[in-house]
Amino acid sequence: MRFFRRISPFGLLMALAVAYLVYQTLRPAIRPFDRNATPHPVMARGDLGADEQNNIEVFKEVSPSVVYITSIATRRGLFSLNIYEIPQGTGSGFIWDKQGRIVTNFHVIADANRIEVTLADHSNWKASLVGTAPDRDLAVLQISAPADKLRPIMVGESDNLQVGQKVFAIGNPFGLDQTLTTGIVSALGREIKSETKRTIRNVIQTDAAINPGNSGGPLLDSAGRMIGVNTAIYSPSGANAGVGFAVPVHEVNRVVPQIIRYGKLLRPGLGISFAPERITQELNLQGLLVLNVEPGSSADKAGIHGTKQVWGGLILGDIILAVNGVKVEDYEQFQDELEKHNIGDTVTLTLLRDGGQVDVRVMLEEM
Repeated sequence: MRFFRRISPFGLLMALAVAYLVYQTLRPAIRPFDRNATPHPVMARGDLGADEQNNIEVFKEVSPSVVYITSIATRRGLFSLNIYEIPQGTGSGFIWDKQGRIVTNFHVIADANRIEVTLADHSNWKASLVGTAPDRDLAVLQISAPADKLRPIMVGESDNLQVGQKVFAIGNPFGLDQTLTTGIVSALGREIKSETKRTIRNVIQTDAAINPGNSGGPLLDSAGRMIGVNTAIYSPSGANAGVGFAVPVHEVNRVVPQIIRYGKLLRPGLGISFAPERITQELNLQGLLVLNVEPGSSADKAGIHGTKQVWGGLILGDIILAVNGVKVEDYEQFQDELEKHNIGDTVTLTLLRDGGQVDVRVMLEEM
């Protein structure tokens, strides 16, 4: 305080002026405008890499075959009788043929009262449902677009895929139009649950980014051929975490024609019913215990024995151990083996009967 009392107002003013001059001298010069500023010269890039060219070609070739699907549900007003339409969800799909059939996931359209399909040219079309295969998470829609607007997707193969093989996914994640993501086949032979809780086997796992809205879109190989239908992701948050799954194309190519012909996936059967699994476990049995055989069914004609109730207990029926040499331990495995064949085909059942094994040939019929 004594120091400031000794400085006169004039001296204080001079000190501030000197400090300001020193500051102006030491600080860098600031020029807010430069009237001679010009753009930087553009450097030539050169040719695109072969990998980039392939990405571009695949997208150009396949994107016209990929569609955007909007499912719309109707709701009744809470305090009125008015019916309102609200968006139920979005997904992707692809053009199957020139007749306007569109393939997508069953779960994309499962609860929809109305479905709209948007083609790559942004034209909108009302879609009707041809049929579904919920056990395989597949559905087929129909639109009335003219043939010149429809480019069917190119179908590839999934039986010879290899881990590490490059793949592409085209879809509409989060409602964003026509998005391409790339990755590899991360694993083969995976299993996931469908909407009906049936197991979908031999599923393709990929690290190509698959997000909500990609469901129903195609998974492609580097030649632009469809090798699967993107159906699910493994993610606690619901967004891509590098683990996506696709139904293999050999299953799609088997199921879709049946949906188009019959409106559903025909399930081959034998005309038999089985004892509950808990009973076979209590009896310490391996395989499937035949409970009933429907009279006149293919199983009845083949002489398969059901379980009979008699005084004092039961006479156990045949126990199915294998189908065409493939061991089956539960009903789902048994049905999966049957569904590898068509109705009218003949399969060989290995049965446990009277303490020994016998082989019986049975023709498959529609369940």
